[in-house]
Amino acid sequence: MTDSPDLLLSDPPAAAAAAAAALARITGVERHDVALVLGSGWVPAADLVGRTVADLPVTDLPHFAPPAVEGHAGRVRSLDADGTRTLVFLGRTHYYEGRGVEAVAHGVRTAAAAGCRVVVLTNGCGGLDRSWTPGTAVLISDHINLTGASPLRGARFVDLTDLYSARLRALCRELEPTLPEGVYAQFRGPQYETPAEVRMAGIIGADLVGMSTGLEAIAAREAGLEILGLSLVTNLAAGLTGEPLDHEEVLEAGRSAAERMGRLLAQVVRAL
Repeated sequence: MTDSPDLLLSDPPAAAAAAAAALARITGVERHDVALVLGSGWVPAADLVGRTVADLPVTDLPHFAPPAVEGHAGRVRSLDADGTRTLVFLGRTHYYEGRGVEAVAHGVRTAAAAGCRVVVLTNGCGGLDRSWTPGTAVLISDHINLTGASPLRGARFVDLTDLYSARLRALCRELEPTLPEGVYAQFRGPQYETPAEVRMAGIIGADLVGMSTGLEAIAAREAGLEILGLSLVTNLAAGLTGEPLDHEEVLEAGRSAAERMGRLLAQVVRAL
């Protein structure tokens, strides 16, 4: 096996295996149980999930790119959450960065190669439900992929009927009964959605809009992971308030909700 830059494009599973092997060597943790991918505004929540065993730049692992988005730390942590070995990606690669869908999926594929059986995908997003004020956490029940891309290659007919685990959503509602659910629409970005695009998303069944998560979830399902999706509503979607959208607003909503989100994630990880 080689760690050449071309490996991510030519053989994504082999690239993930190389990254997982490097992770085990650097952290001293042979296998992990659960992976968390923390999106915009979620990074401070990682401090509350468990005891840090190792913390490293994501670029120390083969085939990972440095962060390109403010609010994404570009680091990987190995945590011990009361015996549950937890792998935390502090940030992600987005499709709009132009590195290809293989780079987007590399994190969840590495998590699977590292032994994880569950992945929790989080994001900061726009909400279409006016009752969801900034800071509202929403369980993802399904998604609509509006990127025009897929991490799957060839005749890979992967069933997505129950992509976002009903078992894990029920577990979250046991921990926090007021959690709402919604359908997440992934746009390509990096521009925010227009008001017309937001109206379209609502017409086709979306409750949340953003620029991540969907492609990762597809790759995670292909890799055999059980998936929990959790969105943090950072703003009402374009056109609902008449106000312009600002990435700093996304980060501030995350900072404000970090402790509550961290406690929820810690409870979820320990209950798995």
